[in-house]
Amino acid sequence: MFTRRAVLAATFGLVAAVSSASAQAPSGKVTVVTSFSKDVTDPIKKAFEKAVPGVSLEVQNRNTNAGVKFLEETKANNQVDLFWASAPDAFEVLKGKQLLMQYKPKATGIPEKIGSYPINDPQGYYFGFAASGYGIMWNERYAKANKLPEPKDWEDLARPVFYDHVSIASPARSGTTHLTIETILQGEGWDKGWRTIKAMAGNFNSITERSFGVPEAVNSGQVGYGIVIDFFAFSAQASGFPVKFVYPTVTTVVPANVGIVANAPNKAGAEAFVEFLLSPAGQEVLLEPSIRRLPINPAVYAKAGPDYPNPFTDPRFQKMIGFDVDKSEGRTAAVDTLFDQLISFQLDALKGVTKALHEVDAALARKPNPQAKALADEARDLIAAMPVSEAQASSAEVKGAFTGGKQKGARQAELESQWANFAREHYAKAKSKAEEALKAAR
Repeated sequence: MFTRRAVLAATFGLVAAVSSASAQAPSGKVTVVTSFSKDVTDPIKKAFEKAVPGVSLEVQNRNTNAGVKFLEETKANNQVDLFWASAPDAFEVLKGKQLLMQYKPKATGIPEKIGSYPINDPQGYYFGFAASGYGIMWNERYAKANKLPEPKDWEDLARPVFYDHVSIASPARSGTTHLTIETILQGEGWDKGWRTIKAMAGNFNSITERSFGVPEAVNSGQVGYGIVIDFFAFSAQASGFPVKFVYPTVTTVVPANVGIVANAPNKAGAEAFVEFLLSPAGQEVLLEPSIRRLPINPAVYAKAGPDYPNPFTDPRFQKMIGFDVDKSEGRTAAVDTLFDQLISFQLDALKGVTKALHEVDAALARKPNPQAKALADEARDLIAAMPVSEAQASSAEVKGAFTGGKQKGARQAELESQWANFAREHYAKAKSKAEEALKAAR
């Protein structure tokens, strides 16, 4: 005679047997390649392994570009289950190279868009799990000690008062910084956007190799201001650092994503990780002080504090620009290389002419001089000039130089040399104009 408990146990066993027959139960090691730091991955790893017993998460940290390249190089013998990063254009690259598999998450309660941006890939190759915006963070103690103001827009960072007080990561090595640069270019247009970026760059104290190097420097007071993704500032605030953050007028909010790698060795485990990230429990982990990312499930914000940014209700997010991921993906290599050749590798020259122009501005504030102003304007136009137009940067010819076959190396090196020479010549001419303007102003 069966007891009620025995019947229930038998029924449960039958259901489990049917389930295991129709789908492989997740177990074993799940390997993820990610650009996220341990502050983000460790709490999620702990929560995932608790929620899905028998599965362990192995985290391999690589910057976004290196992660994409790694998956390309190892596709013949793939040992990675998931790719997990912020840059949507990186996922478009992987999708285009057939390095991601399609999947349809079972999670519910997630809308189609955040701001004006689709949360998931329409074809189901990658999925948004958190939202990110781009802006400026600063150390209040540093600002007070140096009598510096609060910035509100990108252009503010080009003001003389911010000279040598600003830090950024290289977009060639940071997917989130690439998105920031691309957002400015899309929001302001190619020529005006580069003018703004170079004007800010003339005030840069440093250009770091990794994105989290910027908030670390701001938190410690090594530098006052940093161009960062929002959660770096939010998590620093939650940890007690005296920092503030602002979304400039020209910015955007886009999803950070996760995708299952094609031919994943642990497909069931990879699917379980995606489902966990999108579940209420996984979304709530994003609210932890060390992470402080924006969940893509609106219901989860009920468990966040009243001051927690909410892109589904905050009108600021509705005014942000619509980010064109296809445009970004089509010129990623060109934009990143232009930044390096015109800014990263020419930073001393750019800072030198910028400092001279700041001195001209100060002299003109004391005593107006039309000739000096005209010369300073010419210098700024020389700095802002670009070696390629927007159409050229997105052309098949330029794109092929960075992604083509056997001729790629030679043509890429040729373009890099041309762009570097262009910058050197223009900055030298600008410096001469600025020095001439300073003499006239005095």
